Amino acid sequence: MTIWNNVLHLASALREFIAPTYRPERHYMRGPGPACARRGFP
Repeated sequence: MTIWNNVLHLASALREFIAPTYRPERHYMRGPGPACARRGFP
C-alpha cells in the first residue's frame, strides 16, 4: 500500500503543478462596489 500511496501523491502533485486549482483571478477584488458609492464613502 505504501507504493500505491506514493504513486497517488506523485500523480496529484504533478496535476497540481500542471493545472493549479487556485485561480487568483477568481479572488481578485477590484475595489468598492456600487453599494459603497451610494452610501457616500470615497
